[in-house]
Amino acid sequence: MSLAGLRIVLVEPAGPINIGAIARVMKNFGLYHLVLVNPQCDPLSTEALMMAVHAQEILESAVLVPTLPEALHGCVRAIATTGRVRSLETPLENPRTALPWLLEEPEKPAALIFGREDRGLSNEELNYAQRFVGIPTSPDYVALNLATAVAICCYELSQCAQPDTETLPQTELAPIEVVEGYYQQLESLLLKIGYVYPHTAASRMGKFRQLYNRAHLKTKEVAMLRGILQQVEWALESQRDGEKL
Repeated sequence: MSLAGLRIVLVEPAGPINIGAIARVMKNFGLYHLVLVNPQCDPLSTEALMMAVHAQEILESAVLVPTLPEALHGCVRAIATTGRVRSLETPLENPRTALPWLLEEPEKPAALIFGREDRGLSNEELNYAQRFVGIPTSPDYVALNLATAVAICCYELSQCAQPDTETLPQTELAPIEVVEGYYQQLESLLLKIGYVYPHTAASRMGKFRQLYNRAHLKTKEVAMLRGILQQVEWALESQRDGEKL
């Protein structure tokens, strides 16, 4: 297992001290790819650079993007962190047991996503991940500082990436943007046939995303599903043409 392709993704971080501390702890544990989604502060501010200490190069090489899908471009595996109890069917997992899954395809990019300091990730943002982790804390005070949460996860990742760790069988998962293309095609077709309506599409598609994310789709499987949708669209067009004759 290797940490080389793993991205630490921060969504709209607001605290430069947190960002600097995260860069430092990333270097502590051998992670170097930091992606910032629409940061709400300057990641190269004096405060951030001071907190980074000898990891300033991680801040300087950090990739800034406007949206989460852009941060995940090319990734085949993504885990989101959340402190909320989710009402979704996908279970909330322990970092120690879930995070090794990110490293099973070391030659392909993967992402570990962290939300905002004050409110975490939205339900829509959580839908871009295939799995979810929550860090167990004392019920007396459950809220974790963002940099602390990143540190705990980076430590767990570094432990499962030790050279003596046995490599698990690899699975060719579909890149996230490939699966996203399927979701867009599916939504368009479901709107066309009246299975969903514009005002309910987002909610219903969220459930479909959860279902397919649990399946960990492979690229060939996505192609098969898209082929089914294309055949349904062709059949609908043929039926309409026949009715016109």
